[in-house]
Amino acid sequence: MATYDILIADDHPLFRSALHQAVTMGLGPDVRMVEVASIAELEARLTEKADWDLVLLDLNMPGAFGFSGLVMLRGQYPQIPVVMVSAQEEASVMVKSREFGASGFIPKSSDLSVIQEAVRKVLDGDVFWPPQAFEAVSVSDEAKAASDGLASLTPQQFRVLTMVCEGLLNKQIAYELSVSEATIKAHVTAIFRKLNVRTRTQAALLLQQLESIPSQ
Repeated sequence: MATYDILIADDHPLFRSALHQAVTMGLGPDVRMVEVASIAELEARLTEKADWDLVLLDLNMPGAFGFSGLVMLRGQYPQIPVVMVSAQEEASVMVKSREFGASGFIPKSSDLSVIQEAVRKVLDGDVFWPPQAFEAVSVSDEAKAASDGLASLTPQQFRVLTMVCEGLLNKQIAYELSVSEATIKAHVTAIFRKLNVRTRTQAALLLQQLESIPSQ
């Protein structure tokens, strides 16, 4: 029987172990799971190995702005199915998950049996969506454009963008990533071109389009 490799990306240790337990009970010994607690750790694992069978991705992870983690995964690793896992169970969050390329959505309030069913279906090549994912919620053109632009970034550009949006200066980002300031300037220029923005503020506003709950 096939062995499945699954990445669990969630910054909450208790929920990671609950997911781990549910999946192990559902799939038995034929599953290998690795847990990560941030987008940086997730990227490191994906760089080491790109043939995961499934990523279970928490919506609000350190290093992500709402759906930016999902968009990055779909852009860089389109072959890996991603199921969003979130305590935010509004229809708009599920609709956006679907719109931005996830293969399913597991509300954190789900029973173990629901988690197992979702994982099994997606591993079989199907999708798993609660009924709310099909409600008539429109995703703005701005959010779709933001998603397309972000999906075109390389993992390093993505990392630089999130640091820019956290307010770090080029020299601080260069120090954090152990590269030259000139390298960061080149990344920022490329990022702005891909996102069709001219300033850091515009870039940050664009990333906000992917936040899970729209800012009022």
